[in-house]
Amino acid sequence: MSEEKKFRSGFIPIVGRPNVGKSSIMNALIGEKVAIVSNRPQTTRNRIMGVVTTAESQFVFLDTPGIHEPKTRLGEYMMHSVKDALEGMDCVLMVADVTSVREKEMEIADSLKDRKVPRILAINKIDLVHPEEILAVTARFSGKGFDDIIPVSAVSGSGLKELADCLTSHLPEGPRYFPDDMMTDQPERLLCAEIIREKALRHLRDEIPHGIGVEMMKMEQLSEGLTEIHATLYCEKDSHKRIIIGKQGSMLKVIGSEARADIEKLLDTHVNLKLWVKIRPDWRNNLYDLRTLGYESK
Repeated sequence: MSEEKKFRSGFIPIVGRPNVGKSSIMNALIGEKVAIVSNRPQTTRNRIMGVVTTAESQFVFLDTPGIHEPKTRLGEYMMHSVKDALEGMDCVLMVADVTSVREKEMEIADSLKDRKVPRILAINKIDLVHPEEILAVTARFSGKGFDDIIPVSAVSGSGLKELADCLTSHLPEGPRYFPDDMMTDQPERLLCAEIIREKALRHLRDEIPHGIGVEMMKMEQLSEGLTEIHATLYCEKDSHKRIIIGKQGSMLKVIGSEARADIEKLLDTHVNLKLWVKIRPDWRNNLYDLRTLGYESK
């Protein structure tokens, strides 16, 4: 009679530079979108938990903001989120972009060397390069003490099973920390706000996205199949407000239409979404504004 496999579980922070695909990898492993993604650096601002449960294991991922030198109080909050996620971990997953490996990656890798837990490196976006480039990047990390290096593509799915198997093998025996059907600890209000911000990031100019915050003003179920949501997009300048609204409201309509479609999928109901745009100068350095928008817990 074969010995029954022990259940494995653990907390796995996902770290790396901004815009390397940390959220995309977590979403792909979960099979659902629990963290927003965009091609803008520093898209993720909070520590976001994503849970994957199989018959043999439970991964509790902690998607973190991209590691960078903070220039605002919001940036400081984001880096505190990374530090907090690294406490009490059972394994750490670092993500690097195969198309853009910089010295910062080496610094992050070195900073993980003293962690007394398994360290896994996922080299992402391998669908964009020739196999020889993957080998060259892998070689650059070979002396950094990683327990495993797995090339993956969050877009094509290549290598994700190997990554999941690798993570399972490194997790300790443990309990199911969360119910089997739970995928995230993020409340629906925050998920909806993040979806709205994601659509704004997708369409706005380079100088605007970092200065956008979204506050949920109202979320009310009007009937069995209809929810009404009111949200305010905050920006830092009048010129930014005009761009966000667009000519005759055209840009705000695009943001709202795309956000409503995703929110309806999330909530499984029709949604009446109303958006406003207001100016809050330098809100990223204002403690009151940060708390209002959910970024400052202290």
